Amino acid sequence: MTATSHASTTGTTPAPSRWTLPIVLVAQFVTPMSISGTAIALPEISGSLGAQPTALQWVVNGFNVAFALGVLAWGSLSDRIGYRRTFAFGAAVFALGTVVSSAATTLLLLDAARAVAGIGAAAILVGASSMLSSAFEGSARTKAFALFGTINGLGLALGPTISGLLVAGIGWRGVFLVQAAVLALAAVGSRVLPRNNTTVPQYGKRPPVLDLSLLRNREFLAMCLVPVAGSIGFVTLLTYLPSALSGIKAMSPGAAGLTMLAMTIPVLLAPIAVAKLVNNVRSVTVGSVVYASLAALVLGNVGILLLAEDRSIIWIIAPMILIGLGFGLPVGLVDGHALAVVPAERAGTAAGLLNFFRIGSEAILVAAYAFVLSTIVGQHLTGGAAEDTAAGQPGQPDTYQTAFSTTVICLVALLVVLSLAIVLVRGKNARRCRSADYHRGDSDRT
Repeated sequence: MTATSHASTTGTTPAPSRWTLPIVLVAQFVTPMSISGTAIALPEISGSLGAQPTALQWVVNGFNVAFALGVLAWGSLSDRIGYRRTFAFGAAVFALGTVVSSAATTLLLLDAARAVAGIGAAAILVGASSMLSSAFEGSARTKAFALFGTINGLGLALGPTISGLLVAGIGWRGVFLVQAAVLALAAVGSRVLPRNNTTVPQYGKRPPVLDLSLLRNREFLAMCLVPVAGSIGFVTLLTYLPSALSGIKAMSPGAAGLTMLAMTIPVLLAPIAVAKLVNNVRSVTVGSVVYASLAALVLGNVGILLLAEDRSIIWIIAPMILIGLGFGLPVGLVDGHALAVVPAERAGTAAGLLNFFRIGSEAILVAAYAFVLSTIVGQHLTGGAAEDTAAGQPGQPDTYQTAFSTTVICLVALLVVLSLAIVLVRGKNARRCRSADYHRGDSDRT
């Protein structure tokens, strides 16, 4: 399928200011940090507002669900009202939601405020990615999305650590206040961001909120599936591997956190390295990067099965590095390429759909991982012992290892199936996708 160039947009391409990237990246850092870092504050929140299990879990789930659904609505809306306005409104709404979260006196109010924050976060993500796609061209776009991907990975990877330090230093309410301050600054700073053409030419009617017609573009569909692989092979383990290290190896939280650096550091380094290769080495294509990332995720997840009570932790360091590379290699590059292969006037809608795949899969797969693991533990233990073991408490390493290994095998199977699906969906595009075409901005990018 021949991609549609950004040159098809009516009007001129907005010129980015020197503040475009700093403002966008600072705001975007808070979003993944809020996804991965809030759970660490739940024990203190429960001590302050109550320990109702369902209401407490929705402090995390409410944000994730609102975020996942919000990117669809904001994707279509941003094409109509403009990406800068979408970004600014999102930053303001996210800030408001976090301020209310910090002042919440009940779990119900906190859950509602977190849902509002999720809606704002969705607008930030859609507005930011669409704005970068329309404001930068060629190699500059590749570099911009590499930084965008690095910041997303950084926020996701360091979210638990930063939130944990804030909880220890200023309490759980302070976590939300710090986020609100950053987002308020981004909302104010958005006045200097570039505008975009908000008309939607070539269409007699406004596009629907959920415009699945974009998925007929096989290259775009394949790029939407790549983040799902990251959710399967990386995000689930980012969330629950620390519990496995505790449950199997009886590691302290501090030791587990240090061990996790083997998986998170590659996420921070890979996007920039990939951007340089794509811009300077013709043989490095978007497709080759995607396939390398899928292979790394599969091999890394297979290797993580070496985690055992009687085996040195060194055995899983290399697999953890592979998992981090598998997630980090395509981050940012996929976003830029996905938005480059659709009509420029549909960039917001495309960004919403792409991020719905990303955020929706993260929410579903993290919940599914916990369900499978706890179900298997429940087949071996009952009562409080089952709950403590599923939560990663030391004492039943054999049971936890059985549950962990079975769950990871399921992840590997899903990764293999999805990898084959991506290869098949791309089809002939895999042979025509050349990085030189991509970063030169040629019309046939796939």
